[in-house]
Amino acid sequence: MSETIPQPALSLRERFAIYIDLTRFNRPIGSYLLLWPTLCALWIAAEGIPDTKLIIIFVLGVFLTRSAGCVINDFADRKIDAHVKRTSQRPLATGRIRSKEALTLFAVLMLTAFSLVLFTNKMTILMSFGGLFLASLYPFMKRHTHLPQVVLGAAFGWAIPMAFTAVNESIPTIAWLIYIAKILWTVAYDTMYAMVDRDDDLKIGVKSTAILFGDLDKIIIGALQLLTLIIFLLVGQQLNFSWSFYLGVAIAAILFIYQQFLIKDREREPCFKAFLNNHYAGLAVFAGIFLHYMTL
Repeated sequence: MSETIPQPALSLRERFAIYIDLTRFNRPIGSYLLLWPTLCALWIAAEGIPDTKLIIIFVLGVFLTRSAGCVINDFADRKIDAHVKRTSQRPLATGRIRSKEALTLFAVLMLTAFSLVLFTNKMTILMSFGGLFLASLYPFMKRHTHLPQVVLGAAFGWAIPMAFTAVNESIPTIAWLIYIAKILWTVAYDTMYAMVDRDDDLKIGVKSTAILFGDLDKIIIGALQLLTLIIFLLVGQQLNFSWSFYLGVAIAAILFIYQQFLIKDREREPCFKAFLNNHYAGLAVFAGIFLHYMTL
């Protein structure tokens, strides 16, 4: 649809603004949701003293890959976004940018992220191809399965095992525990996000866990949040973490309870607010890990 709309000449400033909108650089919440678990993994893998080079690589990598994910997601949804209230003004939905240009931007962002990985080691470089596959796969899953949030969780969490390979060239059991927690947590908060669009998605045939869970959505989200917290506690026990970590997990638990309050009536704005609130839960857990190693 957007391909047939004539494209007016754009100034450099206008084009830059469109790129910012397309990549969500002006809305970094999604990057934060990737960043905190990644930093948790990096700090644990390096036992509290990660190399500055790796911190820079993973922080920049998180923002680049998340932005690339937004671009490929909008490309995949370009023909349906116009029918969804929340996404109707996205650049590809309105025809402000062509698909070819969006795909070029996606390639540039991913190649830039890959260039950062080249400064790590062979195992991490090979692992990065798994991340590329998952990031490219997710946007198309909502047409074939009601569990696209699971694929999103796998993609969002892939930097966790990569952090361990970048530090130690190995993936211990603890890395997979954190990865599983990240997947469960992502399904929980992205279901909140999908609840915002559920009415529109039902009309246009897009699938999501919010639709799959139906009236059990709040209960299942709560169960996923509880499982996430249990795994965090198991990680803390195995690593002999101090009080600061458990305080961080306790704060995350309180925030999860607050999110349940927000989604109780399944209204659009509170559900979106609950989704955004997960940024603080991730920050709390990372702060607990950071303080633990700082006080050793």
